[in-house]
Amino acid sequence: MPSPRVLAFDAGGTKLLGGVVDSDMVVHHRSWRLIAGLERDELLDIFAETVAEGQAAAPDAVAVGFGIPSVIDRRRGLSVESVHLPLDDLHFGAALEERVGLPVAWDNDTNLALLAELRLGAARGASEALMLTIGTGIGGALVLGGELYRGSAGAAGELGHMVVDLDGPPCQGGCPNRGCLEVIASGTAIGREGAIAAEAAPDSALGHAVGNGHPATGALVTALARSGDAVAGEVVELVGRRLGAGIASLVNVFNPEVVVIGGGAMGAGELLLGPARAVVGQTALRPSRDEVRVVPARFGDDAGLVGAGLAAFELADGGQGEKRWR
Repeated sequence: MPSPRVLAFDAGGTKLLGGVVDSDMVVHHRSWRLIAGLERDELLDIFAETVAEGQAAAPDAVAVGFGIPSVIDRRRGLSVESVHLPLDDLHFGAALEERVGLPVAWDNDTNLALLAELRLGAARGASEALMLTIGTGIGGALVLGGELYRGSAGAAGELGHMVVDLDGPPCQGGCPNRGCLEVIASGTAIGREGAIAAEAAPDSALGHAVGNGHPATGALVTALARSGDAVAGEVVELVGRRLGAGIASLVNVFNPEVVVIGGGAMGAGELLLGPARAVVGQTALRPSRDEVRVVPARFGDDAGLVGAGLAAFELADGGQGEKRWR
């Protein structure tokens, strides 16, 4: 008899990743949808449609795991506030279960990504760890004493909204702050700084690409940096150093054994992580800076999917380990 499978989904600021996850935590039947700019009902309909597609590929699926980029109140089972998606003040699990007819385990997307890395990946065996997912924004999650740390209401871990510059740019989406780590060190920030660099250096490969009508996205800047364009490389390095400054502050506060970096911007690899590590080594305090490892997520962009799969399996097994709420 085949092992049971679950459906797993990872909703970011602009896209939804989905797949069928087996008991070996291998992802099959992948799906990808753009979800930026939708109204709430449209977004929930897309979520339900994508779940239905997964059910068609895996009719034996026993549960759904879902990560969303939102501050969560676990006591009330409420998605309280999402900077990027229209999920504010929503009983997300109940709303999705009503549409899909399967039990739904759900959590903050970066919590689930760190769950995957803690159980099976780059943070395995760590007692104190944190994770940053670098994409449209910056998600954060914490492990303290070997367990996901959620705070009094379940809303802890919004590390991307740590203010690092009171006079910095306005933060993205519905965040009321200025100079959050997210706005200066995310994939979006790579694109914004890339547009500035392209205008200043029109004869560079980046300048030519933007001048020929290509949007200055984080993906474009990263691709050109990896291909050797010096101007694009300088942009990624700048954002990497900003990221490192944020990591150094978090290292000073939490003294983690490991900081795991995931998300789509990790396509830049060591071009981003190298400068970040250098700043941590230069500016974090001892002994924390001498002990911490800053490493890429083992599961890469799949960390959220794998974590959602773990949560769904644990729900199907009766709520052992990570427990769901409604």
